[in-house]
Amino acid sequence: MNEQPSEAEFYKQLILNHVSHGHYKPVKPKVIFKKLELTEDETREFKRALKRLIRDKQIRWGAAHQVIYNGPERSSSPASTGKRDRVQGEGQRKEGEKKRRDKGDKGSGLKQMVGRFRRSPSGHGSVTATVLEATVRENASGESASQAFQSAPDERVFIRAPQSMDAATGDIVLVEYSRKRRGATTEWSGRVVEILRRRTNRFVGTYWVNQGAGCVTVDGGQFPQSVLVGDATAKGVQPQDKVVIEMVRFPSQHDYGQAVIVEVLGQFGQPHMDTLMIMRQFDLPEEFPENVVEESRGQAAEFAANITDGRRDLTQETIITIDPIDARDFDDAISLRRIENGHWLLGVHIADVSHFVQPGTRLDEEAYRRGTSVYLPDKVVPMLPEIISNHLASLQPDQVRFAMTAEIEFTAEGQLVQTEFYRSAIKSCRRFSYEEVDEYLADAEAWRSKLTPAVHQLLAQMHELAMLLRRRRFDNGSLEMMLPEVKLDLDRSGQVQGARVLANTESHQIIEEFMLIANVAVATQLSDLGYHLLRRIHAPPHERRLSELTQFVQALGIEVENLQNRFEIKRVLEATADSPLRHAVHYAVLRAMQKAVYGPKEVAHFALNFDHYCHFTSPIRRYPDLVIHRMLGDLIDGRRPNDQQRWLTMVGEHCSDREQNAEQAERELKKLKLLAYFQDKVGQEIAGVITGVESFGLFVQGTDIPAEGLVSIANLPDDQYYYDDRGRLLMGRSSRHQYRLGDQVRVQIQRVDLVRRQLDMLMLGPAASPQRRKKRQR
Repeated sequence: MNEQPSEAEFYKQLILNHVSHGHYKPVKPKVIFKKLELTEDETREFKRALKRLIRDKQIRWGAAHQVIYNGPERSSSPASTGKRDRVQGEGQRKEGEKKRRDKGDKGSGLKQMVGRFRRSPSGHGSVTATVLEATVRENASGESASQAFQSAPDERVFIRAPQSMDAATGDIVLVEYSRKRRGATTEWSGRVVEILRRRTNRFVGTYWVNQGAGCVTVDGGQFPQSVLVGDATAKGVQPQDKVVIEMVRFPSQHDYGQAVIVEVLGQFGQPHMDTLMIMRQFDLPEEFPENVVEESRGQAAEFAANITDGRRDLTQETIITIDPIDARDFDDAISLRRIENGHWLLGVHIADVSHFVQPGTRLDEEAYRRGTSVYLPDKVVPMLPEIISNHLASLQPDQVRFAMTAEIEFTAEGQLVQTEFYRSAIKSCRRFSYEEVDEYLADAEAWRSKLTPAVHQLLAQMHELAMLLRRRRFDNGSLEMMLPEVKLDLDRSGQVQGARVLANTESHQIIEEFMLIANVAVATQLSDLGYHLLRRIHAPPHERRLSELTQFVQALGIEVENLQNRFEIKRVLEATADSPLRHAVHYAVLRAMQKAVYGPKEVAHFALNFDHYCHFTSPIRRYPDLVIHRMLGDLIDGRRPNDQQRWLTMVGEHCSDREQNAEQAERELKKLKLLAYFQDKVGQEIAGVITGVESFGLFVQGTDIPAEGLVSIANLPDDQYYYDDRGRLLMGRSSRHQYRLGDQVRVQIQRVDLVRRQLDMLMLGPAASPQRRKKRQR
């Protein structure tokens, strides 16, 4: 098959690469033409490509005939760096295609897949299958990307450093792979054929000078060597400054690479410097564009609490909110009462963000670009300006606020009977924190004098129904992995002072159950009406993962037949919930699960065991919820919702990517703060739990302060160790001592490396001896 793109496709892609970049601002076509350094001879092809992109709805005309991009932002650098770079990129693409044809001949035994690359500090890497931007990309075998994804291995493909080209962590790559033997085991091994999309061209690192040449060591250790930046004196940079660089040429096995410094952040250790570094690394915006802020102010100026004909007046109903004590945006409220037939009538009232954020507005475009709010340990990066998120849309007490209401009727036994959706106006009569509700549940009588009779009764009824729904959900096969969630306690400068485990108390469970059932009700309604929708998809684990999980659990001494059955997984989770094996089993089950994503594919939510599930309850902080609100709004207004599968796929992949980026940013900042906390604690002993077992050592997370460190093979008691990947353990050949996933141990802090973001530990021994493997549980 001919892999060369047509001339029309080439110019379309050239324009798309430019307008889809995160730094692009809408401009007129002639500005884009100039930025791309096209010649007059290319004018005709350029105009044709624009028309095709308009026709395909990939771009649209904005004010003053400006070009606006309709799709998800790309984090790679634009193709607008000039014709020289464009020609160079075209040459690299052709070279990659030639290599693919040479190696992809029939009979070679090689397969191809598109995946996300991750490089380890050793220089080697791995690739995990993904669907690239929800588009169909033909590969050498004629498969589409979606077909290739389905046939891709359900484990990582190992890529040796010489076979990785200049790929960086997070890049989307095309790989060729096959099954190869490595030591006593076999694994998928391959090579990078082509880099399809860069995750980013910008990196954060430390500046230093080597023999008069400026260099930057990129944080995190993903590039084994420093990158040359040349003479950076014009930036006023000093050695050991943290800087942001733009990669001109990526490092590879035979090239140090080259970059330019685009921003000097300052010395590490300054207050909140770690947060600034992570925001730059993960491209998190600090401020909203002024035109977005102005649009928000316009919404505030126009807002009037008048209740129109299209909105039900619920301001006299008893409605409350329950949120964290430090919450500022309240996007859900609850009402509940018994009706004449003895049934329950639950009202889940969600902030009507769609009223303020209309499709196609600057507010909407910015919300889509961000995709989600990001909750860092010492900073929130909101999806919407605070004028909207903390004021107009927030369901504040004693204020008339607009909501989208799901009114759900249950039998006395908790069986869902019917659901109605409508726009409403509510007035919350009481804001509760989770702690207050827990106090009420512990001693309801003591709260009688503090609350109105209606609110006092409402809390009691909410608890009764929520616990009923919770029991039904678990009886139906919903899984619960009991892993501790730890919150860092920070001082005013953002430094770690301590940490605490967040308890999943009954107050949290009340809200959790009501949000879950509302999400189910919305998804079921849209699905029953025959519409595609943006689902929250949690696909079932791969069979190989479940087979390995079965062997692991059996090795712990737990009698189990086959964990292909969800109820068997549920039984094992419940049997170990209060035992010393909890960490081992619950971590192992979590690692066997796939990652939840957004998309229109009709796949049940495996962990919750819901046939239809979506996100509806948090439109202030999640764009997928806003999409669902708009679909409901169209139904209420008698219009057909926009349920185009291709569009929903694109939105789903973009929002999944933004969600994962936010989670990675939060993890990395926590890691940085914890490393700084342990910097002056080298030699200290701490308790921990083994969270990862690899052939080169163990990963251990502290129990009291949740920093994760590496105990290399060299830092284990003197012995030769055998790695059992199926049992997830390292075993000493002489001592027969085993280190297994979930084991509780004691370690000593040995070294803290803030640049490579690595904590090295020395194994001291087990924290306890539960004699667990001899005891069988049933």
